[in-house]
Amino acid sequence: CLVRSRLRTAMASAAIPADVAALSGYAPQTAGGPHQHQWSPYVMNSGTVMAICGKDFAVIAGDTRMSVGYQIQSRNVGKLLKITDRTVLGTGGHCQADTLQLHKLIHARLTQYEHQNHKPAKTSAVAQLVSQMLYNRRFFPLLTKNIIAGLDEDGVGAIYTFDVVGCLERVRVACDGSGEELIQPVLDNILERQHQQGTAAPPPLHVDYSRQEVINIVKDAFTSAGEREITTGDHVDIWVIDKDGVHQEKFDLKYD
Repeated sequence: CLVRSRLRTAMASAAIPADVAALSGYAPQTAGGPHQHQWSPYVMNSGTVMAICGKDFAVIAGDTRMSVGYQIQSRNVGKLLKITDRTVLGTGGHCQADTLQLHKLIHARLTQYEHQNHKPAKTSAVAQLVSQMLYNRRFFPLLTKNIIAGLDEDGVGAIYTFDVVGCLERVRVACDGSGEELIQPVLDNILERQHQQGTAAPPPLHVDYSRQEVINIVKDAFTSAGEREITTGDHVDIWVIDKDGVHQEKFDLKYD
């Protein structure tokens, strides 16, 4: 048409910058020349997990949406794995293939541990095992963001976080995955009281909130993240670990 003909003429006379022409879809095609092709072994499937530990309990939660970019692959892929009656692993912001491989390896190693020691592994031992497994893959990392929640030897809630290559830290609250930037500041303010002046610091190993208060905070945090972060949504699995075992409940988020 006449408009396209004039646009091509203007481009030929360098009246329109090349970047503007490219965005408009009228960039000139170069014959020949090098073309760069890229490939990555990782596909990020996103999602969010968070955990909070109390005096005699720990709460860990994760959404159930699995996506690739703007495409939702599934609305019912859980991100929590029960390891023992006192320990749960959550993986968010992850590559699903690496997550499945990590879970398979953990299950095999802990089965071997139980056969050799005739007892389940402690939460701290599971955390150390995960740290070593991630570190052993440091040159070709398992692209997973992991949180372990459970009870320690004294029955106090314990949360362990890891980086991609296995650096281990025990914390009171944690969040990993695609919604971390939205949720973690809320946890730091409300539970850690890092930005509150004139308030007492929380206990060194856990928060001083009741179980129901922690569950309500988890629900509010995921509801807020689901409104602004498109790869977090559908449902939230909320698991509570105490001396009686692991208690599970599901909380619905928006589907769009």
